[in-house]
Amino acid sequence: MPMEQRGVDTIPDAERTSGPRDLVAILLGSNLCLGVIIFGWLPPSFGLGWWASVTAVVTGTVVGTLFTAPLALISLRTGTNLSTSSGAQFGVRGRLVGSVVGLLLALGYTALTVWIGGDVTVRVLDRLLGVPANDVSYAVVYGVLAAATVAGAVYGYRLLLTMSRVLAVGMTALLLLGLAAYAPDFTTSALPEAGGHLLGGFWPTWLLATVAAGLSGPIAFITLLGDYTRYISPARHTSRQVLHATWLGLLLGLLVPQLFGTFTAYAARAALDYAGPLVDASPGWYLVPLLLAASAGSVGNAGLMLYSMGLDLDAILPRASRARATCAVAVVATACVFAGHYASTAQDAMTSFVLLLTAIGTPWAVITLIGFVRCRGVYDPDALQVFNRRARGGVYWFRGGWNVPATVAWAVGATVGVLAVSLPSYEGPLLSLTGGVDTSFLLSGTVGGLTYSFFPPGSGGAPQPDATDVPQRHACPQLRQVSNERKPQAS
Repeated sequence: MPMEQRGVDTIPDAERTSGPRDLVAILLGSNLCLGVIIFGWLPPSFGLGWWASVTAVVTGTVVGTLFTAPLALISLRTGTNLSTSSGAQFGVRGRLVGSVVGLLLALGYTALTVWIGGDVTVRVLDRLLGVPANDVSYAVVYGVLAAATVAGAVYGYRLLLTMSRVLAVGMTALLLLGLAAYAPDFTTSALPEAGGHLLGGFWPTWLLATVAAGLSGPIAFITLLGDYTRYISPARHTSRQVLHATWLGLLLGLLVPQLFGTFTAYAARAALDYAGPLVDASPGWYLVPLLLAASAGSVGNAGLMLYSMGLDLDAILPRASRARATCAVAVVATACVFAGHYASTAQDAMTSFVLLLTAIGTPWAVITLIGFVRCRGVYDPDALQVFNRRARGGVYWFRGGWNVPATVAWAVGATVGVLAVSLPSYEGPLLSLTGGVDTSFLLSGTVGGLTYSFFPPGSGGAPQPDATDVPQRHACPQLRQVSNERKPQAS
């Protein structure tokens, strides 16, 4: 299996040999890890009971999946990752917005996965072998997990797909054993140690859990789905097949581990911390399976996230190879792991991260989907690569490589989201208008989408010929004809 040489360039159809089943495997196998499981712990830690926690996780995940899954169809059409594909809406330089959003999302989830996986690994080793749970042990385990993650991410998509297939089977078996291991101590009552509803009332707390534990899962994939569907050929697989596979993969890949996290949170009485109580409540016979889940599962999930980070940095810095970009972001991600371990509590760090990134990322996804509908899913893959070739021009050049209306719409939506978010250490001024309930993702997506829709197609500077008079091979109907002055020129 050779190392992948592709970065964010267009994948030739001959190399697009994956299918919908591979998409399900990668979305399922890579998410059956503690980095996703721990999100199921958030509702109990917020003071909710079992059924309230389950409905929050399921509602948020289903709504988020219905919204996020159509993004997978974009890279199916363009043959490149989603941040590069968003150049059709934001411009070939403006798509850096998507690259930065994707980089931050993947960075946070990579660090979180290695962090929680490392914490559980150290605690299990302490119980099994008496390895002291001190700073040295944490540093060594974090380093080993990070190194294994880098190896998989640098090697590329094919290795990560193979790992996901194995993990889909292996981790499912380990989680089933976990149900039997923790079942005797399971309770449906809210955990008294949580101190009651976090936000003082049931519905505000339930909505917070719906966003932080449920919706955040699919939103994490708004820039990642294209990393996988760019290897699926639209000539051999229909959009409907890919969309159904994305729905199935996201629902199984997120609900199964998150609900396992909710179940074990009550069984282990994990109100204020998850890793410690999870290990302490484990029967002795389940410690080895738990160790495998913490290590192998974390490497599989973090490897895919790190792979996506490498692609996003490669898109920002075209001169850097994918492998070098991956190694560079791995250093940053590992630093974030240590910062999270030594400088923050898990609940505060996770809640702040997912709420803030959801508020910033949602308007970008909404604008990208509106663009997909406007152009009826027809793109010019060659014109999307102008920035990567360090050239100028093309149908997506707009004004200096930026589509100003799309960029302004995203900035307005993201700003509103930040002003309406409720974090443990910050509350936006717009919260007073929503009764103190965090609806930042709804506001940011709605405001960003409406602002973008206010601008008519082509207002960003692209030519507006009659769609009936232009060649079919060009991208959106409003952008198909390329004027001479917009043809790509080497810079």
